[in-house]
Amino acid sequence: MSATARREVRPERPPTGGGGSRLLDFIERAGNALPHPFWLFWIMAGVVAVVSWALAAAGAQVADPSKDGTIAVRSAISGDAVRDLVNGAVDNFVTFGPLGTVLVVMLGVAVAERAGLFEALARRMLSNVSPRWVTLGVALCGVLCKFLSDSAYVVLIPLGAMAFRAVGRSPMLGMIVAFVSINAAGDANPLITSSDVLYASVATEAAHLVDADFVVRATDNVYFSTTSAFILACTVAFVTEKVLTKREHLLVPDADLEEKARQTVITAGIDDATELRALKRTGLAALGYAVLLIAAMLPVDSPLRGKGGSIVESTLLNSVSVFVAVFFILIGYVFGRATGRIESSRDVPALMAEGVRDIAPLLVLFLAVSQFLALFQWTNIATVLAVKGADFIEHLGVPTLVLFLLLLIAISLINLLITSGSALWSLVAPALISMMMLLGTSPATTMALYRIADSCTNSISPMGTTFALAVGYLQTLRRKAGIGTLVSFTLPVAMAMLVVWVVLFFAWYLLGIPLGPGAAVR
Repeated sequence: MSATARREVRPERPPTGGGGSRLLDFIERAGNALPHPFWLFWIMAGVVAVVSWALAAAGAQVADPSKDGTIAVRSAISGDAVRDLVNGAVDNFVTFGPLGTVLVVMLGVAVAERAGLFEALARRMLSNVSPRWVTLGVALCGVLCKFLSDSAYVVLIPLGAMAFRAVGRSPMLGMIVAFVSINAAGDANPLITSSDVLYASVATEAAHLVDADFVVRATDNVYFSTTSAFILACTVAFVTEKVLTKREHLLVPDADLEEKARQTVITAGIDDATELRALKRTGLAALGYAVLLIAAMLPVDSPLRGKGGSIVESTLLNSVSVFVAVFFILIGYVFGRATGRIESSRDVPALMAEGVRDIAPLLVLFLAVSQFLALFQWTNIATVLAVKGADFIEHLGVPTLVLFLLLLIAISLINLLITSGSALWSLVAPALISMMMLLGTSPATTMALYRIADSCTNSISPMGTTFALAVGYLQTLRRKAGIGTLVSFTLPVAMAMLVVWVVLFFAWYLLGIPLGPGAAVR
């Protein structure tokens, strides 16, 4: 159907969302009333301090789950608390697990991103896609390119519009498919990203509340997340073709804006032959790096292995962030040199510095998170609540799968208001991880549950910054596009993805398939 034909069938007054729109308006107002996450963690620290004082005064304590004796709640409103927490404030921030790992990974990613490698790969992945497979192609790109972080939206949403426009479909629908693929499947990715490193670091610190020696690795969900990525991409494509296309006639761009968009050509700034040659060299470099790592892992006494030649508990997997950073630096440098965007090795540190500037807001948030977690851990509230919660659930006799379902629902609802995955994980992990460990559930399994609940509702929450970004992109083609426009198209996809992902997890759990290398699901 041509653009002209679509304009003819567009209703004069697009249908409104009715009660759904009113609910979304309420959620938007409630979310906007929340303070910035930085201040939210300080406010919660104050709440924890008051609660710890009350619980300590009431003599709250439990049997130590790891050894003989008891653990009592300690009041944060005391001289001991002030001395310990103030003296340890700097160490709490500097030694905060996610801080170092995220910094290291982003130093490498910044080189590849600013060299133009990610943009070139995304553009090549979407080229020459037939009309029949354009939806699946865009969905796969969205799911697989989440490792670009927020830059994935900036690159892929416009490219999704281009791909759909090229086959005579609504470019606005292409934007929506790209957005929901990146956003709702954000934690399903076959690659180890900075988010994986962050989640694993926070989970490790949370697990230490029960077992001081337990380590959660960034690879602990890789089998499950890799499988999920492709299944969710197919889900996006299926729902789009079976449900969203029935309303595609409503996504008609304004004529003048569409004409302007057609005249805009996205260019990489280099000729096609040079870019293709650069990508080939980059592919060879990536292959060479992989071969070197494999060769280095072959000897049983390799320093990249663990004690006794272990591969699961190895230097490679336990310090994967270092190897990921080196990988991105290598391929970014090779691509940049081949295209002329990197003139010499002197440019690399400058690109790294730009990457650090981009994640400065995250580092500021870490300051508040690290102090909150230190306070929370010092009070012993998490341990007491975990033991009490585990005892309560055990006495209820709730089946494990029912417990999982309740956790998924609760986190999904919270995620509508606190859309930062790292912030929400930092908030719930201490109590959630420790409680589930005491019930016999591995932190890797709890982390997989959180990934599902944290992802799918992102695309229907107006509180998210990327949601606002997507609305802004839609408005470049249709001035009256708004929250209701986006939600009415993302809601069916997001709910379908949530159902499919939960069913996949339950099947995975019942079959007992490992979630990652050495990470048993139960």
